[in-house]
This record gives sequence, structure tokens and C-alpha cells, in this order.
Amino acid sequence: MASDYSSLREECLAANLALPQTGLVDLTFGNVSVADPAHRVFAIKPSGVSYDKLGAGDIVVLDFDGNILSGSFRPSSDTPTHRYLYRHFEGIRAVVHTHSRNAVAFAQAGLDIPCLGTTHCDYFHGPVPVTRAMTPQEIGGEYEWETGQVIVERFTRAGLNPLEVPAVLVRNHGPFAWGSSGAKAVETALALEIVADMASKTLALNPRATPAPQALLDKHFFRKHGANAYYGQPAA
Repeated sequence: MASDYSSLREECLAANLALPQTGLVDLTFGNVSVADPAHRVFAIKPSGVSYDKLGAGDIVVLDFDGNILSGSFRPSSDTPTHRYLYRHFEGIRAVVHTHSRNAVAFAQAGLDIPCLGTTHCDYFHGPVPVTRAMTPQEIGGEYEWETGQVIVERFTRAGLNPLEVPAVLVRNHGPFAWGSSGAKAVETALALEIVADMASKTLALNPRATPAPQALLDKHFFRKHGANAYYGQPAA
């Protein structure tokens, strides 16, 4: 990898600039990080910098131990959460955090986003989980690091595969999503907001709406993901 981490910075910049275009962020609420797991480093948006002023040179690069390797700005305040996820969810290369409104509504209600139809099934192999409430000790301690811990705890306790359910709702806070690239993580965050909007409207129309059948869930998820996927065109 080049010593200036240029390719990592460029991918991270592109993903961060894509966020406002999706409508997922208000003000500066949101950030994307992109990792190079082989070298145990990641790039992330600097804290509080407006998207319209963001350049590749502003992106901060850190190692998985939290040491800043390159960049003059303070990294996103959510950096420890991103770092915790990279250290514990093998196979992810990018993480997106937003305060997108429909996903936040489920997080504030303390509810999983139920898997009610095929749009959800295409991206998430089951409900998108919400974490437990954080304790006063966790909030008063290393809050952002503890946020990562409660995310991983939620997946571990439920036996969830983060590559099959690539998003989570942090209770009273908001969503984190991830993927194999910066662009894919942003796409997943957008899909999450779309299915949250659909679910909230469905439940408003019919509070007793039931989840999609398991057979339908498996069909739609695995036709797009995994070794036997057949959706789209084969790689060149």
C-alpha cells in the first residue's frame, strides 16, 4: 500500500460524498470508513467537517489499535465503534453510520425492523436487530467503544452472521451498516432506510402484519448472495 494511503482515502472520500446524495444524512450526521483488513488500517471521515468541504487529504487514516497514521484532522467521534466492528466482524471492509430518519425511529422505539417482504429479504437475511439499552457505566465510560461492544454482543447472543445481516440499530441512537466496499456499505445503508420506511408504513396499516415466510426469505436472499447466487450478470 502506498505510504500516503491514497487509494484508501479516495474510496473513503467517494463513499462519504455519496451519503448526502442518498438523502441519508442531515447536517454532518453521518460517516463512512473504509478498511484494508490485510494491513489492519482504515480511513474515516474527520469529525464535524461539512461534506461540501471534504477532500481526500482531509480523510484520517488509523490502524486497528486506534493510532492515527495520517491526517491532520480529528477523526469522527464514532471512530472507536468502527474500529471495534473491524476487529470483530471478519469480512467487512466498510462501515456506514447515519441518523437516517426511519431507521432511527425503529432504534428509538427499541424495535427490530421486521422482515415483512422481499425488498427486505434481498438485503437482510432476517430482521435487522436493535441492541439493548446501554448502561450508565457504558455511556459514561468509553462510550463509542462500548457502542461497538453492544453491537457485537447483540449478534453473538443471537447467533447472527454479520455478512448475512449487514446492519444494526443502536437503541436510542441510530443505524450502522457495512459491506465489502465503501459503495456497497452506502448501498446497504440506503436499503436499510428504504425497508425501515416500508416496515413502518406496513405496521401502520396492519399492526398484526406477519414476517415473510422463511422459504421466501431464503429464496430472495440467496439468489443474490452466496456461492449459488444467480441474480445479475456474472463477473467479467
